[in-house]
Amino acid sequence: MDGRTRVLRADLGAGEVRFERVPDAWRRRYLGGKGLGARYLYEELPAGADPLGPENLLCFLLGPLSGALPGESRYAAVTKSPLTGAFLDSYSGGAFPDRLAGSLPACLGVVVEGEAAEPTALVVGDGEPRLEPAGDLAGADTVETDAAYPDAAVACVGPAGEAEVAYATIASDGGDHHAGRGGAGAVMGAKNLEAVVARGDAPEVPDALADLHERDGAAFVDDDVGRWQAAGETLESVDFAAEVGVLPARGWRETATDVDGIGIEAAADAAVGRENPDEAVPGGFRIETDEGETIPRGAAPMTLGAGLGLDDFDAVAALGETCDRLGVDVITAGNAVAWAVRAGEAGFEFGDGAAARELVGRIARREGDLADALADGVDEAAARYGGDDFVPTVKSMELPAYDPRGAPGMALAYATSDRGGCHRRARPIEDAVFREDDDADDDVRAVVEAQNARSVLWSLVVDDFAGETLWDDRGAEWLDALDVPHDDLDRVGERVWTLVRLFNVREGFDRSDDALPEWFGESLPEGDAPAAGRAVDPGAFDRLLDAYYAARGWTADGVPTPATCDRLDLSTDALPSGQDPTDERRTDDDPTDSVGSADSTTHD
Repeated sequence: MDGRTRVLRADLGAGEVRFERVPDAWRRRYLGGKGLGARYLYEELPAGADPLGPENLLCFLLGPLSGALPGESRYAAVTKSPLTGAFLDSYSGGAFPDRLAGSLPACLGVVVEGEAAEPTALVVGDGEPRLEPAGDLAGADTVETDAAYPDAAVACVGPAGEAEVAYATIASDGGDHHAGRGGAGAVMGAKNLEAVVARGDAPEVPDALADLHERDGAAFVDDDVGRWQAAGETLESVDFAAEVGVLPARGWRETATDVDGIGIEAAADAAVGRENPDEAVPGGFRIETDEGETIPRGAAPMTLGAGLGLDDFDAVAALGETCDRLGVDVITAGNAVAWAVRAGEAGFEFGDGAAARELVGRIARREGDLADALADGVDEAAARYGGDDFVPTVKSMELPAYDPRGAPGMALAYATSDRGGCHRRARPIEDAVFREDDDADDDVRAVVEAQNARSVLWSLVVDDFAGETLWDDRGAEWLDALDVPHDDLDRVGERVWTLVRLFNVREGFDRSDDALPEWFGESLPEGDAPAAGRAVDPGAFDRLLDAYYAARGWTADGVPTPATCDRLDLSTDALPSGQDPTDERRTDDDPTDSVGSADSTTHD
């Protein structure tokens, strides 16, 4: 059974929706989610396309197993980032992915193109999919928009998305979940798409997967990772980062060691419940604020707490709730406020939660020159005001709260991340911070393997905690149980990562963008923590990057070679002009196997 063979195409400019078949080769080679989204973007976006222009695509993508997977269900938001100008894949969980899968049972998701003339909602799952007016939602926050559709699951923007803030999120479940980093919400806002509304019920687990679902669900609950998630979700990352000495504080000027007021115990004390109390893995803590309940993840106490000098969990939760309702990424928002304080432009000091909330509100609506600059990210604010050494970025994306000086592998993971400064592509710091001696081979191997593995998991759009824990075969057994055709999954992961690199190269990215700020050469404070006294050695990092490129089969400037593209069935016409012109162009019986082919999408 191979039921997900189509996508729903929504052309906002024309006011039309239609189903179209996904080429068989694309499904076999890219699966869904991140891989399929990368294939659509590479195929359809012209080089240099404006991320906030009508030519950009915004994809809400599922995988061939969506609705039946262990762990939390997720969808992938894939687009070109307005924050970085690079490829963007961002993920969100909760009820929306399952109900989108149930609303479009034969589909791998939705591809949105064009720009609506007026605020619009895409509604699926109660008959024929349709676009309908949504002018009454203009100006509403994410909780209010969700409440406008009480019988459905909603993915929507808040005021920040409407204002095209470069790190606006797409929110679902009343702001409990967000496709957060990189500004997918700004793309949605620029398209005048207020909401995607899924009215269908979550799908039933297919009979062919029932035994696997029961087996792997039970195994995850009993695994250390499952117990860790059940205990506190990612909030325990706060305590870990502080314990090993890699938790930046007060605008990256200090390293936090005492997180008693914002760590896992403080969250448990402040909690009024759990997200899914009846589930074996119940989800995050619910925290009551003046505006309503919120569910902070680990990034909130790291960047909004330690990063802004807030040592009270209630203050962190209140600031997080403000971000959630406005629809802004908490990591970039926290870094933006920290930059303003360090620059002396904020008008307040670290530790002032109320003032931070007020500034975030102005940023989300671009009220004033400072807020307008910060709405485009820290790099843009530094370009206007100075202070480019206050907050670290990679490819213009602000780093989260694992200081890369703690482990060379983490520095490499940040620098080579395909969407910018992201800790989700690879997390070698979890092990490498405890090593006394650097091992470049181990660092490169760990980063490459993690990037490839997560490219597969995010193409299946599986909860990566569950997928990494349970699937030594990357999910092949599940795909085979449904008779879903697929290539070797390790090869799929490498192919997806390489295709995204080709996209970024086409957008002008090269080795100079795979870099960290020079001030990471300054040592972390001395002390007893494993990371104490460490720094990023520039010469050693350059050699590490050389080794990474060699392992990937890329040139010294970070461009995938024709031989690598051929090995991965990526045609050499994906390469920039002038790359090895003597290499023969790949030919293939199936034109959809080649990146850049002209006629690769068929319509039902």
